[in-house]
Amino acid sequence: MNVFVCIDDTDSIDSRGTGELADLLAREVENRGWGRCRSITRHQLFVHPDIPYTSHNSSMCFIAEMDESYLGALTEYAAGFLARESAEGSDPGLCVAVAERLPQTDTLVDFGYRAKRTVIEMQEAYRLAIEAGIHLSSHGGTGQGIIGALAGVGLRLGGNDGRMRGSLTLPATDSVASVKDILRHSEVDSVRTLEGVCLGGEDRVRFVDKVKTVLMGGQFVLLVMPDDAGKSGAQWKSCTRQQLKAY
Repeated sequence: MNVFVCIDDTDSIDSRGTGELADLLAREVENRGWGRCRSITRHQLFVHPDIPYTSHNSSMCFIAEMDESYLGALTEYAAGFLARESAEGSDPGLCVAVAERLPQTDTLVDFGYRAKRTVIEMQEAYRLAIEAGIHLSSHGGTGQGIIGALAGVGLRLGGNDGRMRGSLTLPATDSVASVKDILRHSEVDSVRTLEGVCLGGEDRVRFVDKVKTVLMGGQFVLLVMPDDAGKSGAQWKSCTRQQLKAY
């Protein structure tokens, strides 16, 4: 089964970031033989004076493909992990949701998108989690991180929000590869232009900056734009981190 795991508000200015903790948690799931984890996605949430956050107010989510028998162990470990590893003064929240058990997804996805544009109360998050049969727990501070944790699951579930944490392991900056070769990477499902056009296998892409994918239509998509440099022989180049901040 597919288990969504999302954490939020675990860090402080001087501590390890939420993304690093999500990566450590996903690695531990695999090291313990509980399942296989897919890429971590970063979901940008609403920035507002009434919402405490460290720097960006974003949650981190991954999907663990696992047998049902490990669900309890994963949830228990993740809760203890956040309690131990979250920074002092943070308000960490944990959400664990089994995709196959969700009665319906529209309400959860809508919650995620609302958390990107408005202030939401903790009571609403808890109520939705109870109705949907989702694990939602706080592990320090005010516990307000539960809102972002639940929202992150909704956004990942919707399949059209977020960008991957970290960067793809691809050839160095300014090197060139064909789309056919890029698609051999396990974390790239499609290569598209900013206008949504899928590139053909023989099209060539020059890598610029750190190369990241974004979540679109439930796929991890490498976005590209025309390359006017000319000297590389590539018609396209990967988008920069600054450009991908919109996703």
